[in-house]
Amino acid sequence: MLRSRPRQTAVLESLKEKVEELAIAMEKMKLAEYVYLLKRPYRLMYINFLAGIARGLGMAIGFTILGALLLLVLQRIVLLNLPGISQFIATIVRLVQLNLGP
Repeated sequence: MLRSRPRQTAVLESLKEKVEELAIAMEKMKLAEYVYLLKRPYRLMYINFLAGIARGLGMAIGFTILGALLLLVLQRIVLLNLPGISQFIATIVRLVQLNLGP
């Protein structure tokens, strides 16, 4: 019986350490916040709606910047007067400029 007491103490200490590690891991995962959101589905939908708007706006701005840079590069290529490529690119640039405005 005397030998089982230290073994039980060691097992309890090991179990205590594992529970503390689990608590730390759950805190890192922010499990409480996740459960809070699951209990309030309208809040979850609101947050996802805002995230979707932000993603869409970011994509629109990104594509606009990339498109503008592409047109700038194409205009520079036209200025180099490379035969064949310049005429094709000039036609594309003209069509884009006509569609952009008066």
